Amino acid sequence: MFAALQHAAFRRLFAAHVVALLGTGLATIAIGFLAVDVAGGDAAGVLGTLLALKMLTFLVIGPLAPAIARRVGTKRLLVATDLGRAGVALALPFVDDVVTAFVLVIVLQSAAALFTPTFQAAIPTVVRDERQYTGALALSRLAYDLEALASPTLASLILVVAPSVALFGGTAAGFLASGLLILSVALPKPAGPAAGEPSRRSRLTRGIRLMVELPRLRGALAMHLALAAVGAVPMVLTVPLVRTGLGGDEGQAAGLLAAFGVGSMLAALAMTTVVDRIGPRRYMIAGLALEVLAVAAVWPVLALAPGTGALPWLWLVWGLAGMGNAAVLAPMGRVVRDAVDDADLPDVFAAQFSLAHGWWLLTYPLAGWGATLLGFGPTTLVLAALGGAVLAVAVRMWAVRERVPVG
Repeated sequence: MFAALQHAAFRRLFAAHVVALLGTGLATIAIGFLAVDVAGGDAAGVLGTLLALKMLTFLVIGPLAPAIARRVGTKRLLVATDLGRAGVALALPFVDDVVTAFVLVIVLQSAAALFTPTFQAAIPTVVRDERQYTGALALSRLAYDLEALASPTLASLILVVAPSVALFGGTAAGFLASGLLILSVALPKPAGPAAGEPSRRSRLTRGIRLMVELPRLRGALAMHLALAAVGAVPMVLTVPLVRTGLGGDEGQAAGLLAAFGVGSMLAALAMTTVVDRIGPRRYMIAGLALEVLAVAAVWPVLALAPGTGALPWLWLVWGLAGMGNAAVLAPMGRVVRDAVDDADLPDVFAAQFSLAHGWWLLTYPLAGWGATLLGFGPTTLVLAALGGAVLAVAVRMWAVRERVPVG
């Protein structure tokens, strides 16, 4: 897995990825606390809506990333989005109403929707060996999981001496550091289409078409829906559950998020070895099944252990959910790369990023408003049932080997 770090350009990109994710993690936690402060008992629903707006920007703006990168250059686009996100982070501490929060989250996530697929498409341009590329993907996933562990830990330390709005300062610092690191990397400007090649619009359409037409990618897209169903529980409900449901404090909410990060990190570390033995499909299916079972256990835990007494059991549940979550997401880039030609990678990555996040647009408000109206326990059971049903469909979809369509 660490062989990819032999490439100097990838080392700097990876470092930029890590610090930007750390800033993003602090912002996500702070937004959760902000939702509790401005919405009170409706915090879960408001937070679900905020995160749904985030996914809407990914769905609409994400597919534009390859075309913009070809026009302005990969490095310029990555740095510009980092600077834009840093500016928004500095403004968020002054938010005291839901409407302003909605507007700033849209701006923040519009930049993220351009950054992420551009970053993903840049990795195979600097790491070309297949095994090293798999390791690079694992490291990239590990960065997400280290963020899930480090951000709550750092947040807990900050919250000892400062209010939750101070977390946005760390967010801005992370994005600024990421931009500086990317400036130090030599990245080629994506080549425009040669004579006879498809236009930007047709390439965008082709990326979406490949995701829908290829059984392997169609099955992976269905797995994203199942993941969105069960993944919405830790993403949306952690802070409202601990603060308003269990009567816990900000530090305990951060600790529960850290448990999810520990599980994610363990699965990411195991990825290269296990995937080489059983293949990405089995690894991803097993991981998603584990997360479905973990989420299904939330309501029984809440029923048997009232108040903050449920936290030790929820740490275990969140840890198992984190393992399953990373097992699905970590090999996803390899699945995409194995399915299409290198020339299609940027457009398929963008399409996959956009379409997959479209599922979260549905499940985030379902989790948030479901918990607000029905309660935390019933909502988690509904989401677990949805995840399990879609997983069964995805397994059937991804049972066929196929070739990439031509044209």
